[in-house]
Amino acid sequence: MSISTVIKSVQDIMRKDAGVDGDAQRISQLVWMVFLKVFDAKEEEWELLKDDYQPIVPEGLRWRDWAQDDEGMTGDELLDFVNNKLFKELKEMQLDEISDPKAFLVKAVFEDSYNYMKSGTLMRQVINKLNEIDFTTQQDRHTFNDIYENILKDLQSAGNAGEYYTPRPVTQFVVDMVNPVIGEKVLDFACGTGGYLTSVIEYYKKTGQIKSVEAERILQETVMGIEKKPLPYMLAVTNMILHDIDSPKIKHENSLARNVRDYKPIDKVDVIVTNPPFGGIEEDGIEINFPEKFRTKETADLFMVLLMYLLNENGRAGIVLPDGFLFGEGVKTAIKEKLLEEFNLHTIVRLPNGVFAPYTDINTNLLFFEKGKSTEEIWYFEHPLPEGYKKYTKTKPIRYEEFELEKQWWNNRVQNEYAWKVSIEEIRQRNFNLDIKNPNKTKEEENYSPEELIEKIENNLLKSNEILRKLKGVLKHAR
Repeated sequence: MSISTVIKSVQDIMRKDAGVDGDAQRISQLVWMVFLKVFDAKEEEWELLKDDYQPIVPEGLRWRDWAQDDEGMTGDELLDFVNNKLFKELKEMQLDEISDPKAFLVKAVFEDSYNYMKSGTLMRQVINKLNEIDFTTQQDRHTFNDIYENILKDLQSAGNAGEYYTPRPVTQFVVDMVNPVIGEKVLDFACGTGGYLTSVIEYYKKTGQIKSVEAERILQETVMGIEKKPLPYMLAVTNMILHDIDSPKIKHENSLARNVRDYKPIDKVDVIVTNPPFGGIEEDGIEINFPEKFRTKETADLFMVLLMYLLNENGRAGIVLPDGFLFGEGVKTAIKEKLLEEFNLHTIVRLPNGVFAPYTDINTNLLFFEKGKSTEEIWYFEHPLPEGYKKYTKTKPIRYEEFELEKQWWNNRVQNEYAWKVSIEEIRQRNFNLDIKNPNKTKEEENYSPEELIEKIENNLLKSNEILRKLKGVLKHAR
């Protein structure tokens, strides 16, 4: 039976359980079980490689001890074991500064995990299905990566506050263009399920940068992430383990909760690739961690400021941001002014509608910049829709091959129907409004469908809301 069929069967079984309510709980349930099985497979490898290896998961709690036998515990006995022994003991693991870092990882995963299933019989059926996958073989591990991506996409229906799965073609293109080099510190401080981080690992392998034991060791230490929410964090950790990172350097915390003035040189990194949540509003008090002129509750803006503080001299970044950042004023203007003065914002790739379909139709952009030099000009590249498309959809998503246009143009830049450049003088005259349309595009007949009209109205409303916010601010200070 194929792995995709196994995972579908698992999800179908979970739907019968009265305790599992909706996509988020079903995926959370699936992922802690997969994590434990994957981690047990890795521990088997480590035991073979090191004679004195000390197991992280205590004996009796390892997957092989209680789940591997298809005729093992079931019903109320299994339910009691999972709820009152497995979870209790993994959540309460006693650790200290000399404990194996992998132990902290296991404890962190289970601290925010729960068993939602109420039927031990259905749980045994799920376990038996998962046992059809052998994570000790590279073939099953690599095949599961493809299925894992589908699991991550399923999670989107449970997402909110602008938190969207970033399509893999986008993460791969951004990483390709930022061009990380093994040994550089690479960070995604809003890493979600780890898409950018795994794209970095795949880029190193694709470009032949991991050819020695030393390069492998460096890789393990220099690809880092931070994720605030429990479920994406657990997904990210499992994703990294499936990509052969033994002890993922992913912190479970809110990147914005630390005062930017407290960052020291040792905290800074060479490369940041990220898609911060946009449309979200941060809790009270978070904005105090930022200088007064950058204070806002808008999540994406705060992440942009944080990025500027965390990047090393000569560091590079690629980030996804909505149109609202480009044309927004007030705090956004202050952020853009700092960005253009202290960084070389050399490229903005304007993405068409539907890249994040079906979860949002907000227009997005890819911003590429480097620290240590101010911006003199910005190149824009308008990513064209494939012939016959009016927008991307769930069934017609963006594909990696489409970025070949940008890649061929990247190192030999000329103005064409998709590309144009704007000087810093013009940007200043526009009060740092970066929302500049393609001047080389021939105006097509405007024959919009009702859906396209709704999208245009929504985009115009976004811009109108920005203007209203500015006017309210002016009136408030005038009183």
